[in-house]
Amino acid sequence: MESTKLKYTLGTLQQFLPQIGRVVACGPVELAIFRTSDDQFYAVENRSPHPKGGPLAEGIVSGYYLYDPLYDWKIDLRSGEVQAPDKGIVATFPVTVDGDNVNVTL
Repeated sequence: MESTKLKYTLGTLQQFLPQIGRVVACGPVELAIFRTSDDQFYAVENRSPHPKGGPLAEGIVSGYYLYDPLYDWKIDLRSGEVQAPDKGIVATFPVTVDGDNVNVTL
């Protein structure tokens, strides 16, 4: 059985400020969308992989890394992997830019 992938338009380029997270609901998933200082876009599930959970959209972005706002875990936005010495992973989703529109595929 093949899973169906859905494409959602998140907004326009102007709606995403560099290094500032934005929460967007896409179907059953709440995403944290980040635009890095070099204009790359990343989408992760807006839920910390820390055992106590928490939102990620308010985290600090530095390069390709997101620092969890509650636990200061360092998360690679490209892979979703939490960096050592901590362990965990957050779901990531591909983001594309089509003209002025920012899209994500779930």
